Amino acid sequence: MIWWEKAWQEWREKQVGDGGRKAIQQGIVPGLIIFFATGFFSGFLPYLPGTAGTLIGLASYWLLLRQISTGGYLLLLLCLIPLGSFLCSKAEGYLGKSDAAPIILDEWVGYLISVAALPYGPGTLWGGFFLFRLFDISKPPPIRQIQSLPGGWGVMLDDVLAGIYANLILRVFLSWVGG
Repeated sequence: MIWWEKAWQEWREKQVGDGGRKAIQQGIVPGLIIFFATGFFSGFLPYLPGTAGTLIGLASYWLLLRQISTGGYLLLLLCLIPLGSFLCSKAEGYLGKSDAAPIILDEWVGYLISVAALPYGPGTLWGGFFLFRLFDISKPPPIRQIQSLPGGWGVMLDDVLAGIYANLILRVFLSWVGG
């Protein structure tokens, strides 16, 4: 075994045990759930998987989602929250660990909330990114308490709240600077 393969295997076992490999071997449905819950497998990056998930949210907003109406965007978010909770809960079971590091769909949704119904521009894109990461990492009250909810709801709702915090602060800042 090459050194990096061993390092990768050790990291995976520390993060998710052997469940990820077993889930993919179990069939197409568990593999697809892990594919989406891990942000197209980007959550398996060895460093900063949460940041990778947030960057996927930024890229999806920049490439696609900014072009839909505000009502459509908000409806999409309302659908993504329970769907994301379901997918994250299933992925936790397949990966064998509660809130396993590779599960980053919650970061993607949290970022999308951080820029929801704000004017499009670089300040919104990057302000949402940095503020969301700040609140997601620091987990001010009641974010830390919400994270303890069972299953995928705890995984998803702490990031939803971090996104709401980021959106509100970004909204105030943009109105202050006139952006």
